[in-house]
Amino acid sequence: MLSPHGERTGVDNDLSELAAAYGVATTYRDGQRRPVTVDEEVVVRVLGLLDVDASTPVARQAALAARAGHVPGTIAARTDRPRPLPAPGVLVDEQGGRRDVTTELPAGLEPGWYTLETGERVVTVVVAPPSLPEPQRTWGWMLQLYALRSAGSWGIGDLRDLRDLVEWTGREHQAGAVLLNPLHAITPVPPVQPSPYTPSSRRFTTPLAVRVTDLAAYAQVDEATRREVDALRPELVGDRIEHDRVWAAKRSAFELLWRASGSPEPAGADPALWEFATFCALAERYGGRWSRWPADLRHPKAAGVERARAELAPRVAFHAWLQAEAATQLAGVRETADGLGVRVIHDLAVGCDPEGADAWALQDVLALDARVGAPPDAFSQQGQEWGLPPWRPDRLDTTGYRAYADLLAAVLGNADGLRIDHVAGLWRLWWVPRGETPDRGTYVHYDPDVMLAVLTLQAHRAGAIVVGEDLGTVEPEVTEGLAARKMLGSSVLWFTRDLDAPGEPLLEPARWSEESVATVSTHDLPTVTGFLRGEHVRARAELGLLDDVDAEERKARADRAELVELLRAEGLVEGAEPDEQELVLAIHTLLASTRSRLALISPYDVIGEVRQPNLPGTVDEYPNWRLPLPLRLEELFTDERVADVVRRMRR
Repeated sequence: MLSPHGERTGVDNDLSELAAAYGVATTYRDGQRRPVTVDEEVVVRVLGLLDVDASTPVARQAALAARAGHVPGTIAARTDRPRPLPAPGVLVDEQGGRRDVTTELPAGLEPGWYTLETGERVVTVVVAPPSLPEPQRTWGWMLQLYALRSAGSWGIGDLRDLRDLVEWTGREHQAGAVLLNPLHAITPVPPVQPSPYTPSSRRFTTPLAVRVTDLAAYAQVDEATRREVDALRPELVGDRIEHDRVWAAKRSAFELLWRASGSPEPAGADPALWEFATFCALAERYGGRWSRWPADLRHPKAAGVERARAELAPRVAFHAWLQAEAATQLAGVRETADGLGVRVIHDLAVGCDPEGADAWALQDVLALDARVGAPPDAFSQQGQEWGLPPWRPDRLDTTGYRAYADLLAAVLGNADGLRIDHVAGLWRLWWVPRGETPDRGTYVHYDPDVMLAVLTLQAHRAGAIVVGEDLGTVEPEVTEGLAARKMLGSSVLWFTRDLDAPGEPLLEPARWSEESVATVSTHDLPTVTGFLRGEHVRARAELGLLDDVDAEERKARADRAELVELLRAEGLVEGAEPDEQELVLAIHTLLASTRSRLALISPYDVIGEVRQPNLPGTVDEYPNWRLPLPLRLEELFTDERVADVVRRMRR
C-alpha cells in the first residue's frame, strides 16, 4: 500500500486480514524490539505458497469469503481441564471407544489421539498431559558424535564409541546425561552432506554411525570374509573427517556382510522404512536430487515407484536391513544408558534437505518453494537462509499432524530426551520464498497449542525430557510455554546476561534459570580456548567475514576481561592474570554452580580445542562438521584435564 507521496506504508486491510487468517505476518519486531513492516509483495508470495491467491483486491475478498467460518482440522486439549469444542459430535478414542460430547471435552481424558466426528467433518483431537515430569538436577556431556574416534572406529565416531562413553561417564562419574548432535540419515550417494543439521531424513539414522564390527553378521561370517571387511577400514588422515571416504568404505563392508548373510531383509518393517529404503535405492540409480528424477518417480505415490521398487528390490532390502541394524545398535546404547541412569538426549534438526528422503516422502506437508531462515539482525545484517523447507501449517492441520507426530516418535524411539533445535519454530518460522534474498521473507505462524501438545504427548509416551534451544531473538511466549510444560530452555555462558542492569553484564550463576540446560558454548560458538584466545575473530577475519576487524578484536578482549571479572567476583580465580587452564577449570566450576537443572560440558572445551565445530556464514571455507577431537576416546578417558573438570562438575 502506498501513501499519496508514493511511500510504502504497509499492506491493505483485506490483505492484512487474509494474512492474519493464515498466520502470515505483515509486521514483526526485530532483535532490538523495533517494529518492521513486511513488503506487500512478500506477503502475497508467501500466501501463494499456502495456495492462497492474494494477487488482486478481488482475489483477496474471495479468499476471505472462502475462509469465513473456518474450523480447525486439529485441536489440542489437556488431561486436567475441559476444552470448548467447535461443534458437538462423537468422540472416538484410539481403541474405537465412542462417547457423545456437546459443548466441551471433559477433563480426565487419557492422553492420546482422538477424533471428533461432527455432522460435517472429522476433527483430530490431541489430548496431552499438562506437563512432563520435572527433570532431576544432574550434569553430563554434549557431543558431536562424528568427532569421537577410537581404536575400533572407522574414521568417524560411531555408536560403539557412544556406548563406551555412556558407560564410562555413567559408571565412573555418575553423570546423568549425554546430549548428541543429530544422528539423522544421509542420502547414501556422494557427496555426503557433512552437516547433521541438513539431513536427508530426520526419521531414520545415519549409517555412518553404525559400527561395522558390532554387526551380528560380522561375528557370523567366515574368517576370509571378515578379513576382507577388516581390510576396508579407513584411517583418519590429517585433521579432517572425510565423510565420502568413510561412507565408501562402510558401504562396501555393509554390502559384503549383508550378502554373506544371505541378503536378509527386516521382517514386518514399518511401511515408512520401506519407503525410505526405496528412496535410497532410487538415489543410487538416478542421483541424490529427486527433483531431477524421471517425472513418474518424483512422488512416493507416483506411477513408476512401485515398478522401480520391484526392479531395485535387492537394493531396497539392503537399505532397509541397514536401518534395522542401526536401530539395534541405538537400542544397545539406550540399554546401557538406562542401566546406569544416564539419559541419552537426541537432537532434532529444524528441517531436512529439500532434495532428501523426507522432502520426497513428505512433500505434501512441506512448503518446498520456501526455505527456513532468520530475518536481518545484529549477527547477520542480510538475514539468514538455511536451505530447509518448512512444514505447511495448513497441511499439518488437515492431516492431523501425523507427519510431525511420526517424526517425534521415530527420534524418541531410542532416546531418553529430545533437544529441539530452534524451538521457536514451534510457534513461527521465517519463510524465504524461492529466489528471494533472506531479508525478503516473513514469519509464518503455527498453532503452538497443537505443536506443543503433540510434543508433550510423544515425550510423555517415551518417558523423555525435552530441551528447547531458545537462543537468539525469541518471543517471551516461547520460554514461558516451555517452562509451563516443564521443558527445559537453554542458557549459554556467553549469552546469559542481566538484561535489567545497565550494560547487560554477565549474569552470576546463582541467578541462571533453573528450568534450563546450562552450557558454556554451542556448536556454532567459540570453544572455551577459542574464546580466550580470540580464535573466533581470527578465523572470521582470515575468511573476510568481518567488516571491522579492529572493532571485533577490541570486543573480544573486552568480553574476555568481563568473563575473568565475573570469575574473580565468584571467587573462582585469583591474581591479575590467571593462566588458560585455570580459567578453563574456573569456567566449568561456574557452570556447575548454576541453578540450571542440567549442566552439560563439551570435550572440545575440556581438552583445549581451539576450533569450533561449525562457523556460521561458511560452507566449505571452514571445515564445518569435519573436525575430529584431537584426542582418541581412550585418551579422553585417561586425560588429567578431563579428570579435573569432572571433579568440579561432581561437586
